[in-house]
Amino acid sequence: MNFNETKIRVRYGETDQMGVVYHANYAVYFEVGRTEWLREFGLSYSAMEADGIMLPVISLNINYKNSARYDDRLKVITKLKKMPTASIEFDYELRNESDELLATGNTVLAFIDMKRNRPTRCPKYLLDKLQNYSL
Repeated sequence: MNFNETKIRVRYGETDQMGVVYHANYAVYFEVGRTEWLREFGLSYSAMEADGIMLPVISLNINYKNSARYDDRLKVITKLKKMPTASIEFDYELRNESDELLATGNTVLAFIDMKRNRPTRCPKYLLDKLQNYSL
């Protein structure tokens, strides 16, 4: 597996008066994709937080290509960009049902030790799960 594909339907509240998805919601769609990517490895943000690790976003980049609209069925394609160290980086594509590219994006998240409130290395259990991951 070298990517995760998550399906989302655009809800009315995510759009403006013209029925176009409000730009900030693309970041939310990427978060959904990232969360589902983690789930494929049997992990969750809540489990990592219970282990004392937070993953704040330290960088977000979105390139808008076409508009997503109310009631569109979207797919978020999430790919790990490189093996994690003290941070983890993802690339995204957002596509509609016709496979038209709507947006691309990238996020970098830092591994933070909650007790020390300091950056830390990627947990070994995540690295172990990524052992056979192909970039």
